[in-house]
Amino acid sequence: GSVPVLRHISNERERRTLDKSQERMARGHYLQYTLKEQLVHGMQVSNLAWSVARRMGLSDDFCHQVAVAGMLHDIGKEEISGQIDENQERLVVEEMHYVRLHAAAGYEILKREGYAEEIQKMVLHHHENMDGSGYPDNLSGEKIPLGARIIRVCDVYAALLSDRPYRKGFDQDTAIQLMIEEIKNFDMKIFLTFQRVIHEENNMEIILPPIEI
Repeated sequence: GSVPVLRHISNERERRTLDKSQERMARGHYLQYTLKEQLVHGMQVSNLAWSVARRMGLSDDFCHQVAVAGMLHDIGKEEISGQIDENQERLVVEEMHYVRLHAAAGYEILKREGYAEEIQKMVLHHHENMDGSGYPDNLSGEKIPLGARIIRVCDVYAALLSDRPYRKGFDQDTAIQLMIEEIKNFDMKIFLTFQRVIHEENNMEIILPPIEI
């Protein structure tokens, strides 16, 4: 069956952090994505990451932590969204500079809120690549926290399936093929486990009630 929304986000502090994030996102353009899009994306990544971790035989505590990190992995975007003026034309490279700050910004938010260090590090490093070409610290291989490696795979997949202002979402087979073309970015063991999960479980069906902003 479908995966319940926010099934692994039960702690009151986590709920409070999400509420704060939603209030701020509703006031700003949040890097040109709507509040609903950000919520759906976070839920997709969270549910996928939990399922992959579970399939890998990791502990219940770890599965919970990676689910929380998956839900909050882009929370740093709210911190930097005000630094990008949507009413002015900006060089792509300048905007990308700010976008690349969101992982570190998210880390700082979760640190202030008192989240476990493991969750903080998953968020900080969720854009690192296995070959060392990612950010913010150009970590490679197993130097990248395991949870961050899991979220990296799930984040890219969820993003590829989603509609964007400049393109429609890809179908599952196309998304997987695109990821295979960039396989150097991913932990192969995690990627193979992830493929088994998405082919055997319906983790991408997220049904939200109407959201008024």
